[in-house]
Amino acid sequence: MEQLKSKIRDIPDFPKPGILFKDITPLVRDPAALRLAVHQLFHPFLGQDITAVGGMEARGFIFGALVAWELGVGFVPLRKPGKLPYNVQSISYHLEYGSASLEAHTDSLGPGDKVLLVDDLLATGGTAKASCDLVESLGATIAACAFVIELDFLKGREKLSNYTIHSLLHY
Repeated sequence: MEQLKSKIRDIPDFPKPGILFKDITPLVRDPAALRLAVHQLFHPFLGQDITAVGGMEARGFIFGALVAWELGVGFVPLRKPGKLPYNVQSISYHLEYGSASLEAHTDSLGPGDKVLLVDDLLATGGTAKASCDLVESLGATIAACAFVIELDFLKGREKLSNYTIHSLLHY
C-alpha cells in the first residue's frame, strides 16, 4: 500500500482553510498505481455474487466503473440532482456544512441485486450512508462499501456500522 500512499498528494487549506485535501490525481494518472488500487478494491469481493457496482459522483465513477468492469457486472452512477434523464429515486442527507442529494434511475437496481459501493474517500460517512440508503430504497442489498482512502479520525465508519467496509489507505 506504500506504492499507493506515495501517489496521494496533500493539498493544504483546500477547499477551505484548515482542511488537508487528499488528492488522488497523481494516483489515477499512474497506470500501475491505478491498476493496483482497482485490483485491491475488487479482489476481496471475488466470488461474492456481486451483481452491480455503485459509484458516487464524481470520483466514485472513476474507481467504480473500473471495479465493475473487473467484476464483469454493470455500473450504477449515483448522481447529483438534475443529471439523470429518466425517472429517478432521490435521497437527501445532511453534511457538516449543509445538505445534499443523490439520485439513481428507478430501474437501475432492484430486488435480487447485490451491490458493491465504491468511492475514493470515506470521511464523515454522510455520502456513503446516503448511497447505501438510496440503493436499499431501490430494493437492492449492499454487499459492501470499498474506498481508496479512509480518514479514520472523522469516524465515517461509525455511520456504516451495518455494512462491510474495505478501505485501502488509512489516515
